[in-house]
Amino acid sequence: MKISSIHLPTYVYLPLLIAVGFSAFIYWEYFGLTSPLINTVFGLGALYGMLHAPKKVLPIAGFWIGLFWCYWIGFSFEFYNLGWAIGLVSLGFGFVYALYYGVMGLTSNPLIRAAILFGLTYVWPMDFNWMQPELIFVNSYLGFSKWQFALILFALASTAWFSTFKKLFPLLLILFAVQTHYPKPPIPQLKIKLVSTDIPQDIKWEESQQYRLNTENLYAIQDAIREKYDLIVLPEASFALFMNHHPHLTAYLQKLSYQIPIVTGALYEENGLNYNVSYLFQNGHITVAKKTILVPFGEYIPLPAFIKEWVDRVIFGGASDFVTADKPTDFIIHGVKFRNAICYEATRKELYTPDVRYMIAMSNNGWFTPSIEPTLQKLLIQFYARQNNTVVFHSANSGGTGIVY
Repeated sequence: MKISSIHLPTYVYLPLLIAVGFSAFIYWEYFGLTSPLINTVFGLGALYGMLHAPKKVLPIAGFWIGLFWCYWIGFSFEFYNLGWAIGLVSLGFGFVYALYYGVMGLTSNPLIRAAILFGLTYVWPMDFNWMQPELIFVNSYLGFSKWQFALILFALASTAWFSTFKKLFPLLLILFAVQTHYPKPPIPQLKIKLVSTDIPQDIKWEESQQYRLNTENLYAIQDAIREKYDLIVLPEASFALFMNHHPHLTAYLQKLSYQIPIVTGALYEENGLNYNVSYLFQNGHITVAKKTILVPFGEYIPLPAFIKEWVDRVIFGGASDFVTADKPTDFIIHGVKFRNAICYEATRKELYTPDVRYMIAMSNNGWFTPSIEPTLQKLLIQFYARQNNTVVFHSANSGGTGIVY
């Protein structure tokens, strides 16, 4: 009996191959298998496919890319008693990026597609900037600045006007985009303790857990004092409470700060408004650094006003009601200036200004674990740190703690 081979339609396997190539660098990093050579090859292959594939392939590829990069976003809905929506949110992001990359399918011309894809690097659906096409080269042999990405796209698109071995000629342009080294400022001569915790999100805000968790934070500070650290940084919302409503705790942290500067996350209430903040306790003084950029849907609703209030009230139960400061806060600790960044802020270009060489970032990734979210966050921090010659000291709950540059 003769068994016929199975031929999958192009629109089944090709979009998946493109999406795998476009997303693999995240998963290599997640599993500790990052290779600059493999990331370079996979990234170039994915971009070549996006520029030359049949039109109908692109929205399907975009859908898979959206899932591979953003499937985890819906995980946070479990903590709003909306577990049923997790799959729908994941699919929703798939469809958003099907449209995002599907726009390239309006033309078959590779150069026009390259121009569209380059333009998409400036477009953030729902003000969520974690889909950065250039990010695929953050740990590769190629640079990821705008001009380098544009050159790579032009080279890959130009192969359409050559045949046989001559297709290699425009690819030589990619050599001008090679970059294997990124300058970084010297690490400050401070012994900094970055606290890493692993507290499940479902117990972090339980009132019955507050004494234990707060005690663990205080033990970590006391350990840092005994170990003669110059600074301790705890994760976002390490003290899961409105710190300015707890004067005894605040006074004790002020007392400890005569022995070591303490940067920790907490909440802050002022004039009936809620802020996600960092506290710096230093020599008995307190500096409150309010968050300036909120997480879309997590801390604010990026929708028109006529529907935003309903979504916040009915779906999120009023949880997305934080407000922001007008500008970021800088800490001066032992004579060194650090820009404060809370979670999502550390992945936004607005926080990286020419005068910033060092950043203290804190996150609570417990909303999304286990998933690739801490890995993608780290890659984005690395993306901006390398572009801006910045060193980021990152303290996180549920993955992500470390020095990033």
